[in-house]
Amino acid sequence: MFFLLLFDGFFRFRTEILKIIPYICPLIRSIRINVTMMQTFLSLIRSFHSRIPAILYVFVFIMQLPLQAQTQMPFPLRRFLENPALKSASVSFMVREVTGGRVLYRFDAERELTPASVLKTVTTASALAILGENFRFETSLLCDGEMLDGVLNGNLYIYGTGDPTLNSSELHADKDSLLALWAAAVKNAGIRKITGRVIADESIFDTEGVSMKWMREDLGSYYGQGSYGLNIFDNQYALYLESDTAGTVPTILRCEPAMPFLTFHNYLKAAPVSTDSCYITGFPFSSDRYLYGVVPERRSRIRIRGDLPDPGLFLAQYFNSYLIKNGIEVKREPSCYRLLSESGQWRDTGRRKLITTRSPALKEIIRITHFASQNLYADALLKTLGLRYVSESREVISSFEKGCRVIGNYWRKKGLNTASLWMYDGSGLAASNKVTAQFLCDLYVCMATHPDVSETFVRSLPQAGVEGTVRTMLRGTALQGKARLKSGSMSRVRGYGGYVAKDGKLYAVAILINQFSGENSVMRASVEELLLSLF
Repeated sequence: MFFLLLFDGFFRFRTEILKIIPYICPLIRSIRINVTMMQTFLSLIRSFHSRIPAILYVFVFIMQLPLQAQTQMPFPLRRFLENPALKSASVSFMVREVTGGRVLYRFDAERELTPASVLKTVTTASALAILGENFRFETSLLCDGEMLDGVLNGNLYIYGTGDPTLNSSELHADKDSLLALWAAAVKNAGIRKITGRVIADESIFDTEGVSMKWMREDLGSYYGQGSYGLNIFDNQYALYLESDTAGTVPTILRCEPAMPFLTFHNYLKAAPVSTDSCYITGFPFSSDRYLYGVVPERRSRIRIRGDLPDPGLFLAQYFNSYLIKNGIEVKREPSCYRLLSESGQWRDTGRRKLITTRSPALKEIIRITHFASQNLYADALLKTLGLRYVSESREVISSFEKGCRVIGNYWRKKGLNTASLWMYDGSGLAASNKVTAQFLCDLYVCMATHPDVSETFVRSLPQAGVEGTVRTMLRGTALQGKARLKSGSMSRVRGYGGYVAKDGKLYAVAILINQFSGENSVMRASVEELLLSLF
């Protein structure tokens, strides 16, 4: 009976059906229903009220068609998805016009995927919107105790608020420029001798410098450096090696800055290769570091990098040595809040401020975060946002988690669907981070239309083909300099998020690819081809 009625509907009202089908198909395949389209559809239904039964049968028939038959997918997108490298992959993609919010293209836009460093844009956008573009970190040098004839009968404290830029290589400042300012402040205060010690106070954040969701291979690496209340030199050191013939163990020449308290267990081997493939692994606060992998044979100078296992303590030690070299005597050994509190020796005393140094403005920190994909900067911003979290009674959560909750709460209040946002850090290093292309595009539209920081955020993203981590992407094409994108990658993960400008309009773009096969460079080329075809 159903099929008789269905065919009756087709033959009796074929003219009306042909009018309605173009409106029904987009409604089926689109999650966001266009209001004008719906109004047109309803008006057609009302005009054919006496024939509704047959029309409904047609609607049921169309609902049972395969999704591919309903979707008019643009050829460039279909060609991209037919790439053999994506056979077992998941893709989330969206292009949305900033003005008006119209969606131009989408594919599985609500699929939650690992974003890698594209997640940094969520962190930076949140920091910019909540803290403001002129926010600055402050680090203070203080002292306690009595002063008598140039002798400080007390301690010197370095109090940090999480500033990731202290003597950062990204600022291209002299290596010890900050310490020189601090030492000058000590001398200006008339201090020539300290009977106590130099103490790093990194207590503003907890001791969970690295996320519990990071992988073993990330711990100890230069990009997996922890973020703490005090950071210095990007929380990194450089290890210099010399290699001999293939199969031999390379010799460790030196470490910069000097790290006498670290023990390096060297399992590296020289090999007939052109570039090194090394891992430095180790846990936070541990003095043991393990070197694995291969380095090129017969090289007189090989440079690899690792993370500072305890930046607060290292800074206290480093500044202590700097003071002594500059003629200021310090009697006791340097220490930090973590060690003193664990041993029951921490005391809250009245302190006097000697000097306060400030970081660059947040807009510059965010620009560096995007251009250099700086994990430390992003995680420091996340934890700084976490300082605004109000804990419930007896609630104990990490500095990471506090920041993630502040971000989630903020965008939820702005009307974004944060159910698809799973954050465990600010940098995107955790593979368990998940987000959708739709959430990213929604956020990018919000930021591009923000009344105060829209231009700052958009311009903080590097121009493709020109600068930053996307300086070689789209180079020499029509989109060079017209696309501003943050890239993200890890093993079998590739993603891009940002904006494309064309014909006087700005479009929010997000594409996330997980579990693809083949080389990252090949997948990047496929994304380039897709963007060039669509724009």
